[in-house]
Amino acid sequence: MAGSGQLPGVRNAVALLHRLAASPRPLTAGALSRALSIPRSSTYLLLQVLEDEGLVRRMPEEHAYTLGLGAFEIGSAYLRHASLEHLARPLLARLARRVGETAQLGVLHGNETIYLLKETPPHPTALITEVGIRLPAHLTASGRSMLSVLPFKQVLAYFAAPGSFPRLTGSGPSTARELHQLLREDAARGWAIERGAVTDGISCIAAAVRDGAGYPVASVVVSFPSGRHESHLDTIASDVVAAAAELAHRLGAP
Repeated sequence: MAGSGQLPGVRNAVALLHRLAASPRPLTAGALSRALSIPRSSTYLLLQVLEDEGLVRRMPEEHAYTLGLGAFEIGSAYLRHASLEHLARPLLARLARRVGETAQLGVLHGNETIYLLKETPPHPTALITEVGIRLPAHLTASGRSMLSVLPFKQVLAYFAAPGSFPRLTGSGPSTARELHQLLREDAARGWAIERGAVTDGISCIAAAVRDGAGYPVASVVVSFPSGRHESHLDTIASDVVAAAAELAHRLGAP
């Protein structure tokens, strides 16, 4: 526990990260100090180091802290190298066969979506979202499905820099307000859909894969020509949501 062992500073830093990871909202230094029985002065020093390393992000408006992009990158790297791709591949292959369209796995990297896996039916639709491609998260169904389950203040931190809302085809959100409205709709629906924001004539439906704490670790997405499945989008969405839930279960989420 915090403060024990030969390296109390390291243990305390790890304890802070675990506490932030378990919290659905940012925590103040005082709350962290009380919860972990770490002196307040030591807590501030540790948080400063963790912030400098990108593992913690300070939310100035709330005078509180949350996990930073560095922590997400470490977690994503573990999942990619350990079990995420291995566990997801058969689910994506089954989903691609079921709906007859391309199925992919994406992860969130700040304000970008990175695609890790791709499974195709016998006659796939041509896409630009190949494995390894990075795309603006606010334009992709994959990215929005993951952003929609995060606190919006955290989302705003990802899109704080000037020029954070590029467009590829002339459609898609171009402001934080527009993105917020779309994410609210995605969250209420339980899945995200985009039509032509990345590739003209191509639509995508995606659902987030959540870990045990509800944090989005990946997304499952199906892509298809716009208009092809308009009469049964809900059926495709149900299949995508089911695949995401199954992957979450295989990763250990309840």
